[in-house]
Amino acid sequence: MRYLLGLDVGTSAVKAVLLETGGRLVGSVLEEYPLSTPRPGWSEQNPEDMWQATIKAAASIVSKFNVAPSAIVGIGLSGQMHSSIFLDQNKQVIRPAILWNDVRTSAQCRRIENTMDRDLLRSEICNPVLEGFTLPKVLWLKENEPENYGRLRHLVLPKDYIRFRLTGELQMEVSDAAGMIMMNVRKAKWSAPILEAFDIDEAILPPIIQSADVAGTITAEVARLTGLQEGTPVVGGGADNACGAVGSGVVTPGRGMVSLGTSGVILAHLAEPRLLEKGTVHMFNSCIPGQFYMMGVTLSAGLSFSWFRNTVAPGESYDSLTGRAREVPAGSRGLVFLPYLSGERTPHGDANARGSFVGLSNTHGVADLTRAVLEGVAFAFRDSVELLRQAGWNGSSLRALGGGARSPLWKEIIASATGLVLEEINIDEGPALGAAILAGVGAGVYKSAPEAVDSIIQVKSAVDPNPQWQTTYEQLYQVYRDLYPALKGSFDNLTQFA
Repeated sequence: MRYLLGLDVGTSAVKAVLLETGGRLVGSVLEEYPLSTPRPGWSEQNPEDMWQATIKAAASIVSKFNVAPSAIVGIGLSGQMHSSIFLDQNKQVIRPAILWNDVRTSAQCRRIENTMDRDLLRSEICNPVLEGFTLPKVLWLKENEPENYGRLRHLVLPKDYIRFRLTGELQMEVSDAAGMIMMNVRKAKWSAPILEAFDIDEAILPPIIQSADVAGTITAEVARLTGLQEGTPVVGGGADNACGAVGSGVVTPGRGMVSLGTSGVILAHLAEPRLLEKGTVHMFNSCIPGQFYMMGVTLSAGLSFSWFRNTVAPGESYDSLTGRAREVPAGSRGLVFLPYLSGERTPHGDANARGSFVGLSNTHGVADLTRAVLEGVAFAFRDSVELLRQAGWNGSSLRALGGGARSPLWKEIIASATGLVLEEINIDEGPALGAAILAGVGAGVYKSAPEAVDSIIQVKSAVDPNPQWQTTYEQLYQVYRDLYPALKGSFDNLTQFA
């Protein structure tokens, strides 16, 4: 029996997944680590905590499932995008990592936009300039911690740092590099115009490799620490959403997925990059060489439901709430919820946007409010789907992942609001599974990721749009779309009272 190991370096934990090469999921383990918020809007992490959790996760999964180290034939990594780890000339960490959800860099984002020609910038990075991305963090370091910037010799992202610790080799994998706004997305090479515009030495950026490329092998020291076998190949891996796409089988044009966790993601695989003039969507390199994915993000998807439950119906289970909501007609009897509790990414790109119930009357109860929350998140997903369609995606279904996708009602509402079939797959292990599959490609177990996923990932059930609900949602979606522009000025004015 041979196995593949996938490691996902997340925001709060490292997840390890063990996959038998024939496609059977053996199991997984999770090792958590802390997140630091030293100031409002700041989000940092100690890279050493990531490393120690990786060691523990790898050792734990080997021992838990009693696997011979020699039976693990490949290792892949996934990780949180954009988060910056700064290393000195000895490849030692200079300061805590600045994470993807850190928003201290608004001034740097505006400087990037004001310094570079807009069309040139868009053609290079294929993305909007946002606080979470990497280049603004580098400029913040340069302007606010010049001594640390002077020590900077290597810039990496979390999973690439962990791979360096595993193998001793320092490289940057392409799907993660795409989210740094320092790489030409079409050409998959560091962007000379951007680096020149901001006086950044390309020498701090490691060589770019493909997701299934073997980047190095497990060192003797790591073998001693983890129980893995020295010399086991480690592949490039991928960014969390890119690996999540692999782990759900979304690796060919026409396929898409919806991830319904704390935040929500609509992701579609595309054969070529497409730029949209309006709407905050992301276009990144996929884990399939020469291909891409477009992604819309709803910041408060599952968060909206958990906030509502904890605030309005504490102690009541999610199943109980959705059971009551099913008795309410589609449209929640004229009640609409805007799920902008943390601002919104797609399509508005507005940190000041806030959640709202509109149409509330004394006839509405908890069941109506619950259904309105579920519908509001579904309409936010519809916003992303509309942008994907403008970019040329012509899929008819989405593979549903994440905790929220366990709700039959919510899946039916999302299917009806988007007009797309929601598919449930046989394995929902997300990015870590995708990393394991990529390890199999790099180790020669599989010829390609598309071939691998079609043998491992199967659709086991599907939820079709409800025709009656769909008719109601087509009308209500137009009301939903009109609300944000009508309320935007009020959202902005309310920030002074926050």
